[in-house]
Order: sequence, then C-alpha cells, then structure tokens
Amino acid sequence: MATPKMKVVRVAFVGLGMRGHDAVERWTHIPGIQVMALCDYERDRAERCQEYLRKASMPAADIYSGEDGYKALCKRKDIDLVYIAPDWKHHFLVAKEAMNNGKHVAVEVPAAMNLHEIWELINLSEKKRLHCMMLENCCYDFFELNSLNMAQKNVFGEVLYVQGAYRHELSKFWDAYWKKDAQDKLGWRLDYNQKFRGDIYATHGLGPIAQVLNIHRGDKMKTLVAMDTKSVNGKKQVEKMTGEPCNEFRNGDQTTTLISTENGKVIEIHHNVMTPQPYNRMYQLTGTKGFANKYPFEGYALSADELKSSGITPSSDNLSGHSYLSKADTEALIKKYESPIVTKYEKQAKEVGGHGGMDFIMDSRLVYCLQNGLPLDIDVYDLAEWCCLAELGSISMDNGNLPVEVPDFTRGQWNKVKGFHHAYASEADETQAAADAMAFTTKLKETGKKYWEKADKAAKKK
Repeated sequence: MATPKMKVVRVAFVGLGMRGHDAVERWTHIPGIQVMALCDYERDRAERCQEYLRKASMPAADIYSGEDGYKALCKRKDIDLVYIAPDWKHHFLVAKEAMNNGKHVAVEVPAAMNLHEIWELINLSEKKRLHCMMLENCCYDFFELNSLNMAQKNVFGEVLYVQGAYRHELSKFWDAYWKKDAQDKLGWRLDYNQKFRGDIYATHGLGPIAQVLNIHRGDKMKTLVAMDTKSVNGKKQVEKMTGEPCNEFRNGDQTTTLISTENGKVIEIHHNVMTPQPYNRMYQLTGTKGFANKYPFEGYALSADELKSSGITPSSDNLSGHSYLSKADTEALIKKYESPIVTKYEKQAKEVGGHGGMDFIMDSRLVYCLQNGLPLDIDVYDLAEWCCLAELGSISMDNGNLPVEVPDFTRGQWNKVKGFHHAYASEADETQAAADAMAFTTKLKETGKKYWEKADKAAKKK
C-alpha cells in the first residue's frame, strides 16, 4: 500500500522508556520531520526528551501524560504518524486509537499479542488506508540486508530452510522493566511471560528470514508446530522478585516453533530469555547453492564454482560449501552484493547509533517511504505473520504439540506480489524529496533556536 507523498512527516511519540527516548533522539537526525508531541505515563520521562529537541535546535513538543494521555494526543489534526513504544500490552491499544483517528502508526515489537489484535489492526489498515508498520529493527542490520540482497540475486540458489531466534538471557534486565506501582513486583515483561505460553517475542528472529522467503509475496506460512521445555528459571525469577513460591509459570524456558510454507520451505524459530547463553538471533539461510550464518559466527559457505557464477574470483579452486569462506572471499562477496540501503546509510547509522545503527536505518527508511509516497518495507501483513506465533504456538503446545494452520492474513492475496523488494523512488523524485526535507529542517532549526533562546531568557527572569 502506498499513500500520498509527505513533504514533512509530523510525528508523535508514545512510550518514552527503554526504546522510545532513544527513538526521539534518532529522529532529530532525519531531515523533513517535526516532533509534534511526546507522551508517557510518567510526565517527567516525556519532559526529559525535550532536551533532544533542544540539542537539535528543534522547537519543543507538546507533552501528554497519564493513563489516557495518548488518547488526547491521537485526536490532534497536526500529526501524521504515531511512533508507539510503551509496554507490550499498550502497543495495540495505542495503535488502534491512533488509526481510528486517522494516523499512520509505527509500532514497536511485538505490535500485537493475539489473533484478535492482529485482525483488528489489519481491518483498520485496510479500511482506512493507513500504514501500520511494526518496528522490526533486525531487518535492517547490515549482515541481514546484505544477505537478503544476495538471496534475491540467487547467490544461495533456492533457499529451503531458514532459522531465526531470540536467545537473550535477561536476568540483568528483569528489574529494569517498568512497574506501574508498588504492588507490581515483576514488571510488565516478566509478568507477561508468567501468564502466557508460546513464542511471545518471535519477530527479531522471524522478520529477516520471512523477507528472504518472500512470505505473502509468493509464498505463505502454512502449518505450525510448537514445543517448549518446562519452566525452571522463569519460576526462580518470580520467586526472587516476589519472595513467594511460584507454582505456575506458563512460558517454558525454551520454546521452539517449526513452520512449513506453501512452497515447501521450513522455518525454525527459537525463543529463550531464561537460560545462560551468548546473545543469538541465529539468522541461518540454507540454500541449494550456498549458506549464510550470522550467529555465533558471521560467514558464508559457497563452492568455488558458485562463487564464480556469482561473479567472484575465488581465492582457491578447491573451495567447497563444507567450510566458511575466507575473510578475503567474504569481503569480495559483500563488496559485490552490498545492499543499496547499507551503502546509503551505514556511515551515518553507525554515528547516530541505535543497536549498532540498524534502528536509525529503520527510521530513515520509514521516513523515506512516507516522503516519497512508497509502500513501506514492513506492512500490516508482515506484522500479522510475525506476531501470530504467540497464540498459535500456545494452541499447538496446549494440545500436545498439534499442527496448527496459520491463517492467510492477506485473504487470498499472498501470491499477487512476486518477491519481497524494498521500494525506491526515481532519482528525480528522490532528489526533490530530499531537497524539500532539508529546506524544511533548516527553517525549523532557525525557529527552534529562537524558541529555546526565548525560553532560556524567560527561565532566567523567574
């Protein structure tokens, strides 16, 4: 879906805790945007984000706070996009409110926690012709973008089997998650893990590999089977934080989901935030001609003949897919197949930051597509497919690991678009949009500088 071009993207941020405040800072580096409003349950967190705007010489944003602050924000007429980053339980609520008020939404992961929420977001997006993007930053990491470009250029042949994961032991983070009041001992994330079973955080692992497999762009997820271990460390964590026995913890310490596709591919997804292990999103692509792997070791495996057919002169004619390529061969492969998105954004992304730069690339691509009137890289159907593992996996495990059909969220349109591709404007249109964006930001910063000078003078008089 494409919508009319926006010379300026007027954005509001809801949820300014662990992810949201960093997003505000990143957006000040993107030309052609204006931060109109900042909202958090706790007013002081929203107020603190004004300093990012001051530093960038951008005018202060309006502040909203409290349980229903986002509802007042969403009623405004001068906001195009609501960037949503509170706790999981509020992702859907804020997105629904924003879309019902005519706003595009960009929602942190996971954007929806069950099928009811998923279908409501699809229906709203389709009915109102509004973008509903999930902010899956891992689709914009450098290795993933370059490997996707290689897969699209047939370097790996037909990719048959893919693996992704979120294996991130969170013991040092559990106490940092927001707690509503003194009675809230666990914080929202551990509380959710205790109450719900399934892969409730599948998107980091699934998103990038789903793009490689062209899901709902020529293929679709068909059947899912999930299984988990018992909860050991999950229960211990609850007992540690509450000081009371924990008799029930729904989510297993490790959850594994297998998915078959309409075109005979297999997807394997892991979720484990409980047991000690190095951080791992896996990201493995197994093709008929080659192999890519990000964790625990970044590398590619191709034979000498396949390297030659991909336009690379191998360092040796004895190379086989049995071993990883040498550093020299890997560098040559990446140089030839570097993603245009990496080429454009890598330097600035690493300077601005955000999980090594991928967050900035994600935000920049979102603004680029809105300013140029292009389809977004991640649409509402991606959101649906990547979030549905939570409830569908729970159904599978609660019924003896039964195979569960994955709904066709596109209502029969999954084979209409042939292949996933990032959208690009023509050179002329892109140049004009960039010029308009820069001109707006230059004037905005002039206004912002005067605003903060006036505000500082007023503060001194007090």
